[in-house]
Amino acid sequence: MASSSCLFLFCDRPSNQNFPPSRPPAYPARVNVTVSGKTRHHRTVTFDQRTNRVQLIEQRLLPHEFRIVSTPDHRATADAIRDMVVRGAGAIGATAAYGLAQGAREYTGRNSSAFAKHVERVFHTIASARPTAVDPVNAMAQVRTHMAAGESVEEQKALALAAAEEFAHEDVEHCRAIGEHGARLIGNGMNVLTHCNAGWLAFVDIGSATAPMYAAHDAGRKFHVYCDETRPRSQGATLTAWELAQQGVSHQIIADNAAGLLFARGEIDLVIVGSDRTLGRTGEVANKIGTYTKAVLAKRHGVPFYVAIPLSTIDWKMRSGDEIPIEERDASEVLGAWGALADPKGKTKSTARARRAYVRVANPTSGAFNPGFDVTPPDQITGIITPAGIFKPGELWKHRRVLGGPR
Repeated sequence: MASSSCLFLFCDRPSNQNFPPSRPPAYPARVNVTVSGKTRHHRTVTFDQRTNRVQLIEQRLLPHEFRIVSTPDHRATADAIRDMVVRGAGAIGATAAYGLAQGAREYTGRNSSAFAKHVERVFHTIASARPTAVDPVNAMAQVRTHMAAGESVEEQKALALAAAEEFAHEDVEHCRAIGEHGARLIGNGMNVLTHCNAGWLAFVDIGSATAPMYAAHDAGRKFHVYCDETRPRSQGATLTAWELAQQGVSHQIIADNAAGLLFARGEIDLVIVGSDRTLGRTGEVANKIGTYTKAVLAKRHGVPFYVAIPLSTIDWKMRSGDEIPIEERDASEVLGAWGALADPKGKTKSTARARRAYVRVANPTSGAFNPGFDVTPPDQITGIITPAGIFKPGELWKHRRVLGGPR
């Protein structure tokens, strides 16, 4: 069985109603990136007001190449979300918010009625890009609420961009608060398992599942992280491992199916994952495919299983996990893999010269079923780490006011 040093923490009432915390954070708000020997801060998503372009870290190239790309219009922004140039709950939420503002600014007329119809089309174009995640819809709804206060088309455009910027800043503050609450779960000598990437690349900065890790690491605690490979797109191996390496956090990549052996040996003390949609009424969690498997393993072996989320990931309307749309992605993701070509000596080429290539792995005449997400029921989840504290999954609705839910 796993070590008994792991902490269980629940809030019978909100532990910090005035989040983000007013006191200075216990760790830096920024996550820095070192590329070609130069270290600087990057956000996953920003907006260039002068050119009306959304600027994104091209996550499909990581960890072999770090590149910033920009989308020229809202349709290209939707494509970037759909094609996973940018991915992760908070990051695509911020991208959608900026994309809606971008689309609003594309309108050149002054007719308010025509403008409203244009914004509605922009909204649906972006919302349809990744149907399982709720952050884009919540983010754009927040932008449209602020836009409604504008009397003219130009005022609404300005309010849209201001609201998108506010959503991005709020995402960072929520992740910082998640780190403060979740860090107390990680003790010295612990082994932590995470699945997929719920790090700063999946948000605007800091991350959700990684926020407690970064906070604990900066507090001087010694622990080790196992990163699930997370097939078929391998976000754990390519993104989470890259992040942790950048921050100097002890970690190893494991094949998805190796986790069972580690659980059985008692070598996992804690699991922290993210979520693309958490139902506020039921506590059910939709996350990257394979999350449910890890939750079942954790329950079987008595290991605490936590889900870390900002408030934008909570869906207060949906009443059952059966209603969550599960995105089915292209079969090629399962049948092969992308990677960087290696030189004849077996070493990966330098970042500057790395060339991505797709390699077919599976039998050439076979097809594949490729669901992108699964749903974990609340009885498999120890707690939900939020910016307002840590709650049992079944208590989200009870505390909906402090969690930004309906009154």
